[in-house]
Amino acid sequence: MPRRVAIVTDSTACLPQQLTEQLGVTVAQIQVRIGDWVEDEVRVPVAKLVDALRGRLDVATSPPDPGAFFWAYADAAAAGAEAVVSLHVSTGLSQTVDAARQAAEQAQVPVHVVDTQTCGMSLGYAVVAAATAAAAGGDVNRVVSTAQHTVRRSTELIYVDTLEYLQRGGRIGRTAALVGSALSMKPLLTVEDGRITPLDKVLGSERALRKLVDIAVKRAGDEPVDIAVEHFDAAERAGSVLEQLRARLPDVRRSLVTQVSSAIGAHVGPGAVGVTVSPV
Repeated sequence: MPRRVAIVTDSTACLPQQLTEQLGVTVAQIQVRIGDWVEDEVRVPVAKLVDALRGRLDVATSPPDPGAFFWAYADAAAAGAEAVVSLHVSTGLSQTVDAARQAAEQAQVPVHVVDTQTCGMSLGYAVVAAATAAAAGGDVNRVVSTAQHTVRRSTELIYVDTLEYLQRGGRIGRTAALVGSALSMKPLLTVEDGRITPLDKVLGSERALRKLVDIAVKRAGDEPVDIAVEHFDAAERAGSVLEQLRARLPDVRRSLVTQVSSAIGAHVGPGAVGVTVSPV
């Protein structure tokens, strides 16, 4: 029996492909450009992007073409969906929502485009919650409210080795980048009101990652939570962070380590680690 409500998201949700296939979620791909070469981010090798960033090549990202969303919505309608909920990265970080809304105007079924005001697995877990509600037979209002409830309660924390890449991409000011690079201070960031904002700065990467874990544990409290650790070319760091979180959190329902989307990686730079805490 077809689902009444189909779920569409974008690749900044950082969801593993196996999970999106299991949930029946369609993922529109953010575009990554290296010099004159442009490709869907899922097809951009991490090593190629890391080399480009370190070599100071011209790297940029752009939202999916509205046509990608149009066909995603058309496929959902053809499969029997009565409506689509389209959940996307914050407009403070990308114009993806605008592309989705353009396509929604031409869709054959009602499309509810939601600016989640976040990114990464905070968006990803909202997508999981929405898809679960849809699979249980929830109507479009139930699905949207479930996703929004998950986003409101989630925390996205980010460690970066340097603010250089965020500054290059215009996601953070030059002054902040200069301050963050002084004296080996390692920045901790969060997503607040749809934008990346400073949270703290700590001397040295090991101390900064420990502080990242401390903050995540405090935000989780004693509630049951889903957690995720995202990384860009930092698998060993990410594994260590997840191990520490699992040891200190009393009630973890779901946990995973995932490579961050290349579009996010292009802005946070190699070595970055993100932690999502999503109360159940």
